[in-house]
Amino acid sequence: MQINGVTIEDTFAEAFGMRATRIIITALNPRWARQAGETMTGFATSVIGCGVEAGIESELSSSQTPDGRPGVSVLLFGMSTKDLAKALEVRTGQCILTCPTTAVYAGMEGSERLPLGKNLRYFGDGYQISKLIDGKRYWRIPVMDGEFIAEQDTGRCSAVGGGNFLVLADNLPQALSACEEAVVAMRKLPNVILPFPGGIVRSGSKVGSKYKALIASTNQAYCPTLRGLVDTQLDSETGAVLEIVINGLTPEDITQAMRAGISTICERGSAQGIRRISAGNYGGKLGQFHFRLHEVMA
Repeated sequence: MQINGVTIEDTFAEAFGMRATRIIITALNPRWARQAGETMTGFATSVIGCGVEAGIESELSSSQTPDGRPGVSVLLFGMSTKDLAKALEVRTGQCILTCPTTAVYAGMEGSERLPLGKNLRYFGDGYQISKLIDGKRYWRIPVMDGEFIAEQDTGRCSAVGGGNFLVLADNLPQALSACEEAVVAMRKLPNVILPFPGGIVRSGSKVGSKYKALIASTNQAYCPTLRGLVDTQLDSETGAVLEIVINGLTPEDITQAMRAGISTICERGSAQGIRRISAGNYGGKLGQFHFRLHEVMA
């Protein structure tokens, strides 16, 4: 398959089942809502080293939040409900409770719940009080700038992590610029996050390593500087490869995000140095979700 001179390889992205939750953070103004969201989702690129994967899903106007203030919605993904619940509690306590003017609310319904204010209320040292409004419990925790409002809990759902595609280009500036545009397009969609820095990955990995202590290591087949030394996937004209990784609440959400990103990149075409679109997988042996590029772009 070719789109505007860009080859779409006949391969697939291999993704994994995860657990996810959404919270809504509000604040006095958009600056502090986003600050809390960015702080909470820091160091959350991969479960391999960070425990969870997280990101800001969208910015919210005052008409879209429970308390009528500007806010952001945040998605967090974990490999188990236990890991997700622990990360949610710690990150909310250390990054949202501490941030001036913020409040936190459930962003997802569902019968399975994860604690928010349920445990954080104890920071109030007995001075906290609760209110039951329309069947939902909220905790008012006294802090030095007034009160921190936290809803009792939030929902949890099954989700998908690790959707991805690779962008192979003539050089790094061309690859990076194309990926930056793709990230902008993909972040307009609901129910997905791009957990890596700026939504883009430079250090694509493979399973395993020559060093026994490592469970993942550099994917040498896509490293331009190793082209003459290893069994490479790169032709002589490809000077850089970047990856975009997507986590979504459903497989359909990931498909839509992949399509939006790849379409945006292909608009540049081969005339602007974009050569191929590929994807990372493990031969279909590890992840139960397979996103075939030709089907995504059909």
